[in-house]
Parts: sequence; C-alpha cells; structure tokens
Amino acid sequence: MTILAVDTSGPVCGVAVAKDGQILYEAAAVNKRTHSASLMPMIAEALARCGLTVEDVDVFAAVTGPGSFTGVRIGVSTVKGMAHGAEKPCAGVNALQALAAGITQSELLICPIQDARAGQVYGAAFEAGMPPKRALEDRAAKLEEYLDAVLQCANEGQKLCFVGDGVTTYREAIQKALGTRAVFPPAHLSMLRPSSAALLAGFETPVDYLTLMPRYLRAPQAERARKAKL
Repeated sequence: MTILAVDTSGPVCGVAVAKDGQILYEAAAVNKRTHSASLMPMIAEALARCGLTVEDVDVFAAVTGPGSFTGVRIGVSTVKGMAHGAEKPCAGVNALQALAAGITQSELLICPIQDARAGQVYGAAFEAGMPPKRALEDRAAKLEEYLDAVLQCANEGQKLCFVGDGVTTYREAIQKALGTRAVFPPAHLSMLRPSSAALLAGFETPVDYLTLMPRYLRAPQAERARKAKL
C-alpha cells in the first residue's frame, strides 16, 4: 500500500511517501513561506522523486490537528481534493500522536505540546511505540493544568519527555515546575516528522474524502471573539 502523507498543522510543512511500511521519501520545510505556497510543489517533488503519479497512491493522508487552524485546513483540504480527484480514500493522523512517534525511549512518558496561544497548549501523553500508546487524551489547557494532568498519569519518578513547538515557548516554565523530571530531545526529534505521519496513517482505517475533517480542540479566535461580544 502506497501512502502520501502531508503535514501543515504547525511550523513544519512536510510531505512523505511510504510503501508497505517503508519510507520512500520525506521532506520538511521550516521557513517563512506560507504552507499554502509550499505544499503543492513539495507534493509534486515527492511523487517525481519516487517515480509515482497521483493514480499510484492508494491512500492520501493528512495531519488533521490539533494545531494551527489555518494550517490544518490547508493540509486537510489539499488531501481531500487529491483523494476526490483520484477516487482514492483518505486517512487522518493525530498531530500529537505523530509528534510522540519520533521518540522511542520506552522508559519515558512522551508529552507532545503545541503552542495554542492565549496562554494555552494543545497537549497529550503517550507511551513509546508504533503507534504510540495513549496515556492522556488530547486537551487544550493552561500549561499548569496540563502538567498536573500529565503528572497524574505518569509513574512515580518517571521522566517526562516534551516535544513540539510548545517547548520553544514554555521550556523554562516546564523546567521550573518539574525540575530534572523534564527531558527535552534535540531539535530534530522535537518537530513533527512527515514520515511519522505516513507510517501512522497505515494504522488508520481509510475513509471517504467527505469524511476527513480537521480536529479542533477549541473554537477559532474569531468565533470566540464573536461569542464574547454577544
């Protein structure tokens, strides 16, 4: 089975191709260009490098969030359009689980966090594996509330490994709260790898393109502002 996976849910714009559980191609860009400008050329490059066409893809996968509202919509809409045109199924991949998939140390509790702004993080917790085993459900919460929830599901004395773009914003606060129990991997392991998304898509049940939807943990800022005014 050949899977084309894309991720635009955070600061990385990524594309990967996997076939029968093996990675054929991976590319990730972290730059100032918008994902909407980068994604389609990256997809074309991925297919060309693999000697594939759109028709050769069996499943189109997208990281469906949580993450940037605009970013998630770019990836999901692109995959839905390609799947519709090729008459092929889709698969959605959870962004936090994909972040956790990059860490393999089994003794750690993996804690992916994304900067949700407004003083909040999108966070969860997983035990290492492929796919990573969920220990804490996705949530949008203040950092302190998230850390309390993580500590409740961790074993006594277990070290907590934090990954994701939320680390950039909250690393100092996490270290202050947890001390030596907080572990931070090097930068190349802390970002969401599109190859992780491609492999995780293989564990998902493919769906029709109409069924693939973004995963939001809270309403967009514009909607929250409108409700506040009302």
